[in-house]
Amino acid sequence: MDKINFLSQSSSLVLVITISLIFTIIGLVYSKKHQSLSNYLTANRNVDFFSLTTSLVASALGAWILFGPASAATWGGVGAVIGYALGTAFPMIFLISLGKKIRNKFPKGSTLIEFLRKSFGKSLFKLILAMTIFYMFIFLCAEVTAIAMLINYISGTALWVTALIILVGTLVYTLYGGLKVSIFTDAIQSMIILILLIISALYLLSFSDSQFSFDFIKKNSPHLLSVNYIPNYTAGLTFFIAVAATNLFHQGNWQRVYAAKNNKILKKSLIVSFFLIIPIVFFMGFSGLVAISANPKVIPDLGFFSLLLKDQTEFLSIVVIILGVSLTISTVDTLVNAISSLIVVDGKAVFNFKNKTNYLKFSKYFIIALSIIAFIIASKGFSVLYLFLLADLFCCAFVLTVFYSFHNKTINEKTAYISIIIGLISGFLLFPSPDFTKSILVGIILPVEVYPVIISQSLLFWSFLLATFVPILSWKIK
Repeated sequence: MDKINFLSQSSSLVLVITISLIFTIIGLVYSKKHQSLSNYLTANRNVDFFSLTTSLVASALGAWILFGPASAATWGGVGAVIGYALGTAFPMIFLISLGKKIRNKFPKGSTLIEFLRKSFGKSLFKLILAMTIFYMFIFLCAEVTAIAMLINYISGTALWVTALIILVGTLVYTLYGGLKVSIFTDAIQSMIILILLIISALYLLSFSDSQFSFDFIKKNSPHLLSVNYIPNYTAGLTFFIAVAATNLFHQGNWQRVYAAKNNKILKKSLIVSFFLIIPIVFFMGFSGLVAISANPKVIPDLGFFSLLLKDQTEFLSIVVIILGVSLTISTVDTLVNAISSLIVVDGKAVFNFKNKTNYLKFSKYFIIALSIIAFIIASKGFSVLYLFLLADLFCCAFVLTVFYSFHNKTINEKTAYISIIIGLISGFLLFPSPDFTKSILVGIILPVEVYPVIISQSLLFWSFLLATFVPILSWKIK
């Protein structure tokens, strides 16, 4: 990634350390008055409308919004932007009915996996738990890598330095205070994020020489808005399916479902969150459409920054750093506490430890171990996009079977196993290689030329589509 380096490393480090330290201190001070397992797991089931809404928004967003939507838009067109926005927000609407149902049936619950353990046998439950933790771990790696690369892009700061600061600062207060402190800091972080996004939007609308418009895109890259551009449909559906499916397994969302003071507050918060998330993600994706229209050679991941930082102003670079760090910390503390809660609540059903084992303490060691791995990945600058897509594929294969089982009790453990395996096999056959030019079925078993272009050039789309919907074929198996 090319470096702008118009902000010194020392200035960038001061900003990153200061922001991380502020949230760490705030978190530690606040947590002293809220030390209990109930607060750690479900915030004592007493979260009000404002706190729940800001937490849902801050947790749903992350540093990925600075890269992902804009990057997808450069090749997927406006369809990818719409799909990304709706996919990110859709779980909020889905959780309105399902969240209420689970709260009523399992009022003392803390995790989705805990609820599924009552429906399926231990074997399938362990598989779902492993998949959920794997997905959130990849999400953690992606977030830390994204912020490390952002700071490196702006100031040349070594990746490992930023990764270490973010992880240590977030772990200190999150492992101490749990969900209660995560929701409290989310309120502060969400306000900072919204203010800085508004500043960024106003700048782009005011100083981009009328570039930030549909007319500019239509003039320079009309195919990105064309109804005849196939990726507008395939990319849109791909991102909607992938993002929506993975977020439905996000334990951070389910913790907040259980944490709401009552069902009325939960419903209001989910609806407001839905309508806040859509324009934010759409705006970030739209910046990618403008960026590729202004410069066809722009690096896709840097679409948003190529517009906002084109004048290389120090003020806007500071805005981006504060925005990026706030987004990352708000997401990382959610992921850390979400994974920890799964180990605390579901660990007893997985690990055969002694009866006196302190699973809260064990979960913290487990998180620290995962964080060390995440630090190594982030400090090396490995691309996690491909692994993220692989995690998405797993979620797609699980999603319909798992959630439809809430309504159809004929889906027993055997049926669920068969449907999930069929979905995974179907998805893997078309899941693209790292260069996205071939898959097991297309290009390895049979030549690429055998398949129509709509299949060979949209492998990711067909992979996710099959993984998601093929499991339906087995639901009638007894």
